[in-house]
Amino acid sequence: MKFGPVAPSDALGATAVHSIRQGGLVLKKGTLIGPAEVAALTAAGVKEIVVARLEAGDVSEDRAAADIAHAVKGEGVRADRAFTGRCNLFAETSGLLVLDKDAVDRLNRIDEAVTFATLPAFKPVVEGEMIATVKIIPFAVAATARDRAVAEAATAKPMIRVAPYKVRKIGIVSTLLPGLSPKVVEKTLKITATRLQPAGATIVAEKRVPHETPALARAIDEVLKAGAELVIVFGASAIADRRDVIPAAVEAVGGEIEHFGMPVDPGNLMLIGRLRGQAVIGAPGCARSPKENGFDWVLMRLLAGLPVARADITGMGVGGLLMEIVTRPQPRTEPAPEKGRNIAALVLAAGRSIRMGAINKLIAEIGGKPLVRIAAEQALASRAKPVIAVTGHERERVEAALAGLPVRFVHNADYAEGLGTSLKAGIAAVPADADGAIVCLGDMPQVDAGLIDKLVAAFDPERGALVVMPTFDGRRGNPVVWSRRFFHDLMSIQGDIGARYLIGSYAEAVVEVAVDGEAALTDVDTPESFSSVKAEIERA
Repeated sequence: MKFGPVAPSDALGATAVHSIRQGGLVLKKGTLIGPAEVAALTAAGVKEIVVARLEAGDVSEDRAAADIAHAVKGEGVRADRAFTGRCNLFAETSGLLVLDKDAVDRLNRIDEAVTFATLPAFKPVVEGEMIATVKIIPFAVAATARDRAVAEAATAKPMIRVAPYKVRKIGIVSTLLPGLSPKVVEKTLKITATRLQPAGATIVAEKRVPHETPALARAIDEVLKAGAELVIVFGASAIADRRDVIPAAVEAVGGEIEHFGMPVDPGNLMLIGRLRGQAVIGAPGCARSPKENGFDWVLMRLLAGLPVARADITGMGVGGLLMEIVTRPQPRTEPAPEKGRNIAALVLAAGRSIRMGAINKLIAEIGGKPLVRIAAEQALASRAKPVIAVTGHERERVEAALAGLPVRFVHNADYAEGLGTSLKAGIAAVPADADGAIVCLGDMPQVDAGLIDKLVAAFDPERGALVVMPTFDGRRGNPVVWSRRFFHDLMSIQGDIGARYLIGSYAEAVVEVAVDGEAALTDVDTPESFSSVKAEIERA
């Protein structure tokens, strides 16, 4: 291919390498220069234009891209029309993207002019999704390079394909132990059904049995007889060994264990077995979460009817660290600290009390004390240390209401932007040696030191209890204990929202503590609620 600057009169039949804007002329990159373009360039006063011109043995960029794209595609893949040296490939059906990575690498090494990019191998894709692209870098490529790429694709047979989902009927068995809430099982089923939905699979049989080998073996047998093509076992306790309850049950009913464990985190403790030609998965605990984990990688392959051999699993280590697991214990070589650890208390007292009208509710008195002082005194009487008061609206009045108390003050100058800014200011002030913070609201005067201590005592990082919140009659309330591991997330909160949305993101780290009475649910927002709480407290 010839490449370089020429006069417009010498550009006939060549391709414009760059876009040109001069006067009223707009000539786009890649335009084939014909007589009209030559005339327009001359009229616009263009003296020189950089062009590319094919020589003998060259193939145009679009032709080369199209030829290679059609050569690499396999089942479930269609190639779009090539343009500007690019030919995109799309999924013709929902399924799993299957690639020959070594062949893709070899093709990309043939010539720097030829490139082939794809989505990650084994990614779930939907019909119409773009999954790969062939791009020719220059405006033309030697036919020999094109031919070598096509030959490489023919050797791979095929280089890229979409494996459609085939397994549609799923059996679920959940084992039960004392202390496992029925809500956990129900939530797991709901999350699993959502996982299966893109593959068009449904749960056709579901059993709940004690966490015992004989009962589990019978349940696995029953869901297979009910038509399940794949069985998933959610254990009440994680699999610790090939001789544990779940693998023992698979073998007891005539199955075999193909592999236990995987180099994907979260997802380490997963088991794959086979029984009567059907796969049986011993799900890791993380499979109860909707977040991507190693369970997804194996499940989607099995739903597409693809084999998952030991070599496949052991090859998942690179890229297998999917995220930090917030519930993962600290290294066991460290001395175990006292349960409860060092928890600071934040008393948020920066709000404008908009729904109270002209009254600042934090200054309003109950039993001769401002609401904010009642909240601060209870925090000071608890195990939480230190107590940090976050001020904002009417800062001087709030500080005066807390005069004489050993609290640390932090002012939130951005209080008008909402609760999130106060939370951010308070978290930033928590001492470095604190393991967490309990976030108290200055308008909840019925939250006492006993309730705060009960929540602090339930904070136990060694057992995955990183967020602790009170509940009454099934409803969640305040205050909430947050581990330092979440401080970065709390500092990222924007606007007039609290931290509740984070709880849904880290459900596996949340522990609920049942409390007596509605103190954890009752805040003072309106004159009516103030009168009600005032009357209740003063009657006591």
